[in-house]
Amino acid sequence: MMKKGFGMGSLVAVGIGASAAVWLSNKPNRIKAESMLRDWKNKVAPNVYAKSDQLPIDKGGNPHPKDFPDNDMVSEGAQYAVQFYNEKIQ
Repeated sequence: MMKKGFGMGSLVAVGIGASAAVWLSNKPNRIKAESMLRDWKNKVAPNVYAKSDQLPIDKGGNPHPKDFPDNDMVSEGAQYAVQFYNEKIQ
């Protein structure tokens, strides 16, 4: 025998969808739902800015003049870029 019409699962899904639509039609409920979804998203996949306090950015962009290993690394990097430009472009 073939099944006629909608099954019970379909009716439940339509009822849940309609209830959600009615509940979300109220602006405070939409704000609550957005906040809850944003919190869940941050728990599942935190963004880079949430972990930024763990990053070692104390010296970022402003190396100390007497930190010789860091200054050597910066100068070598700059020389590599200039050398690459000279070889490829000129």
